[in-house]
Amino acid sequence: MSLHYVALGDSTTVGVGDPLNGSSTTDLSGAGARPGEGWRGWASLLADSLGSTHRVTFSNFATSGATVPVVATEQLPSTGDGPIDLASLIVGVNDTLRSTFDAGRIRDHLELIAGRLTSRGALLLTVRFHDHGQVFGLPKWLRRPLWRRIEQVNVAFDDLHARFGGIRLDMADYPEVYRRDFWSVDRLHPGERGHRKLARVFADELAVRGVPIGVPPDLDCAYRPPSKWADTVWLVKEGAPWVGRRAHDLLPWAARMAISQVRSGPLDAEVRRLEA
Repeated sequence: MSLHYVALGDSTTVGVGDPLNGSSTTDLSGAGARPGEGWRGWASLLADSLGSTHRVTFSNFATSGATVPVVATEQLPSTGDGPIDLASLIVGVNDTLRSTFDAGRIRDHLELIAGRLTSRGALLLTVRFHDHGQVFGLPKWLRRPLWRRIEQVNVAFDDLHARFGGIRLDMADYPEVYRRDFWSVDRLHPGERGHRKLARVFADELAVRGVPIGVPPDLDCAYRPPSKWADTVWLVKEGAPWVGRRAHDLLPWAARMAISQVRSGPLDAEVRRLEA
């Protein structure tokens, strides 16, 4: 039985954090990196497992740094116009880190992407995001407004799932998401363990849906998670500069949001507009 699987999204689907050669490199920035350029990742692991039972055609169109509009305007057209059996769509976190964040625009683009993929026969694989700020250890005044944006993206994916169906994983349902060994050294990308877990859960859900997988993704890791020393080195060499680069975009907005929360209570204007 043949199966055509396409993957769209950002650095998580590229595989960043799960090096092909098991390297412990801390250079995880890789904006614009493409699948196979040193990375393996959950989508590739899932495709390999699907190949234990099916003749799989797997195409990974994800790019590091991708936002929802990039997926809609650049990645989606690259998938062609033929039939698709499976399509994974994990994107949106990069959007929350931009001053141009627009929940309505994100929702519209996601509906366009999902509509075109499902019209070609694709079963959608999506996620509901966890609290990234908790994993990264952000201060509460920055973590809270960031979480509000993530929740707006989650609501858009909720609507997508209600309309188009498919398999959706709620990452917050898995306690290991908040464990250090789930993540790579930067805490933004899954490490080997995180990628393997994501592939395995999707495989299990596909099996429930009647997609047989002879050899599910292995959960045993070949390499150790980052040490505390590696964490410290990364923070100095990569983490602080990353925060500095984001400061111009994110911090002024976060400060305004923090003030807004004090004035208006738990639900700010953005969330009220979304829930109306």
